[in-house]
Amino acid sequence: MNGPEIQIDFAPELRLFLPAERRQGRTGLLTDGASTLGHAIESLGVPLTEAGPLLVDGREVPVSHIPAAGESVEVRAVSRPQRVPGAPLRFLLDVHLGTLARRLRLLGIDAAYENEDLGDPALATLSAAERRVMLSRDRGLLRRREIWAGAYIYSDRPDDQLRDVLERFAPALAPWTRCTACNGDLGPADKESVQEQLEHGTQRSYDAFAQCTACGRVYWRGAHHARLAAIVEDAVREFGDAAA
Repeated sequence: MNGPEIQIDFAPELRLFLPAERRQGRTGLLTDGASTLGHAIESLGVPLTEAGPLLVDGREVPVSHIPAAGESVEVRAVSRPQRVPGAPLRFLLDVHLGTLARRLRLLGIDAAYENEDLGDPALATLSAAERRVMLSRDRGLLRRREIWAGAYIYSDRPDDQLRDVLERFAPALAPWTRCTACNGDLGPADKESVQEQLEHGTQRSYDAFAQCTACGRVYWRGAHHARLAAIVEDAVREFGDAAA
């Protein structure tokens, strides 16, 4: 770029996306005089999904604003909790976030996920078609114009990932109501109706079952229940008031 120079500063939360030389605070940026402020922000590595209010000389402007020489730009972080208007809050996760998808489903949150890599174009199209918030650690995917809404997942640790999504979007929690395998709804099932899917030890030891209305998978409070219950209890205690 070789045009008007602006001064630009990013919120501390966003500086991890920036080149090292721009992480200390306000720096100069040459623009081309025609591209939008949104384009300039993305050119520095910050996905627009992570940019909150944009202030030019203290005045809020849209991402379509064309920077002029001498302007002072402040890029704030997204406000939390972030409201996503226009559709029920539901998510789409890329292939690298399978554990997060299962934990969101455990809490009753609508989280679509495919075990195989569909590719960025297909994921972006699906986000738009189903109006789902795209969750990813791939900045390139989040920059695709087709996505309906998106959010960068900052951590590679599932515990932190879950906390980040719950804090950022404040989804309603309904633990134990969604299939962790396919995202379908769970309903109660009597032992007789599902016994053909159970091993003999399970038939003898358990009497309460739930079954997915979409894929038919059967659930009961088996050996892993205590670990899953701890995840649910921690999430409900910090982010919701539903009973675990």
